[in-house]
Amino acid sequence: MTEPKSIDMLRLIERLYPICRSITGDGVRETLRILQEHAPLEIHEVPSGTPVFDWTVPEEWNIRDGWIKNPSGEKIVDFQQLNLHVLNYSEPVHKKVGLDELKEHLFTLPDHPDWVPYRTSYHNRNWGFCMEHRLFQSLEEGEYEVCIDATLEPGSLTYGELLIKGRTDEEVLFVTHICHPSLCNDNLSGIAVATSLAQKLAAQNLHHSYRFLFLPATIGAITWLSRNQDKLDRIKHGLVLCLLGDRSTFHYKKSRKGDAGIDRIVRRVLEKSGKPFETLEFYPYGYDERQFCSPAFDLPVGRLSRSVHGEFPEYHSSADNLEFVSEESLKESLAFLGQLVEQIEGEEVYINLKPECEPQLGRRGLFKAIGGQSDTKDFQMALLWILNLSDGSHSLDDIAERSELDPAILRKAVDELLKTDLLGETR
Repeated sequence: MTEPKSIDMLRLIERLYPICRSITGDGVRETLRILQEHAPLEIHEVPSGTPVFDWTVPEEWNIRDGWIKNPSGEKIVDFQQLNLHVLNYSEPVHKKVGLDELKEHLFTLPDHPDWVPYRTSYHNRNWGFCMEHRLFQSLEEGEYEVCIDATLEPGSLTYGELLIKGRTDEEVLFVTHICHPSLCNDNLSGIAVATSLAQKLAAQNLHHSYRFLFLPATIGAITWLSRNQDKLDRIKHGLVLCLLGDRSTFHYKKSRKGDAGIDRIVRRVLEKSGKPFETLEFYPYGYDERQFCSPAFDLPVGRLSRSVHGEFPEYHSSADNLEFVSEESLKESLAFLGQLVEQIEGEEVYINLKPECEPQLGRRGLFKAIGGQSDTKDFQMALLWILNLSDGSHSLDDIAERSELDPAILRKAVDELLKTDLLGETR
């Protein structure tokens, strides 16, 4: 099997940036195929017309081109130059219109006259274009030719999924949306960070299983939930990942429960970082945390971002471009998630299978293992601390805090002890 390519997150974002994604269509498939170069995602197709709770999987949208020509026959808006120029999910159209009719189908940002907005019409048939407000103001009377070469027809909704199996079936869920076109922070940053995290976790010996979902927003999460209700009781922690490439401080939106394990763990890692952060209470709007936290499921799923959606000027506009995200921020977001996983893994609880006094470590070859460590004393103490506090009531994180030993050394001690008859897992 070919080894997956290691990820340069910023280069991955640059590669995905030109692809026109939506809630369905070939742009999503192309994006997922690129991600498969880095992580073995399984790609699912759900046919149009499939009932998913109170919704129905929509017709598939694909676009090839779109433009506006002014009365002189010059292209003034061109999908090939920027895919945000076409209202996402536009109906196909090719006709000539007067200025008044054209303006009914144009979208701009008056407060930022040089930016192009991102707008959608997923569930209402319409056609339209997005443009700079400065260009909008310069339009003159006359006949304009408009063309959107697109199809809306039965197809399917596409999403990607990866399950990294740990030693137990208890799952940690990471979700990111994959439906936005040329927007780097929202949400190519989430895609890049999630893919990189998945690749790193796939190479580790993990207690929990980790499920990664790359979904079109809203309808994708609803579709996955409707098809996987038998798996939901396995989800112990979950995070929606978005807006992770800008330079803002971290913002964490709590689960609907408000005091779930993921809420406590994220706050602990944020506090340990020593950097400013903000915690938001749950509210039923935003990204797909609201689907996973809907009343029927009430899963322990929070949301991690840097900026908050709708609260920074570049949101849903052409200014959310390659210059808006930074390599430093992407790496910091990935490092934070790595620390979070360490904390989650540190929740493991073990049981000493021979608790009557100190066991004979040498007879089981553990002194040989100790001799191979760079810090023999710390590793020997890690073995003893693990055995002494593995009574079913102390997690690995508890042991790290009490022993003041490096979690990596404790992890190595656990791995060695699990190879013997001295230590077992409680769940």
